[in-house]
Amino acid sequence: MTDRSVSEVIRTLSRWVLGIGLIGAGLGHLTWSRTEFQAQVPDWVPFSKDLVVVLSGVVELALGALLLVVPERRRPQLGLVVAAFFVAVFPGNISQFATATDSFGLDTDLARGIRLAFQPLLVVWALWCSGAWRAWRTGRAERSARDR
Repeated sequence: MTDRSVSEVIRTLSRWVLGIGLIGAGLGHLTWSRTEFQAQVPDWVPFSKDLVVVLSGVVELALGALLLVVPERRRPQLGLVVAAFFVAVFPGNISQFATATDSFGLDTDLARGIRLAFQPLLVVWALWCSGAWRAWRTGRAERSARDR
């Protein structure tokens, strides 16, 4: 196996893990973890916490499923959408930290802070495993060569 093919296998497995993880989180939003997710919705959000949790759960289910089935040529765009979703829900994590809300066993500032640190890693993971990062670098290199 070449280094490139090993890298592609790892990227594919990572995409599948992320997709399955999103599906699991989406199911949790709609069922067993609904109350915990509601605790993370900031009070300033102008919609009911339950509506926000249900809608974000549906989005997670859809994004997770798409990561598993979307054709390779569309994966970079999907990766951008998944990364944007992780950025969009980040204020909920910040709110949980700022208000010292206990949820999902995160009952100390340290635990909530560690979770905050992992959110950017989810963004990077989505960009990397979808090929969005590579597509951006390739496009940037092509534009740079064209501009010379």
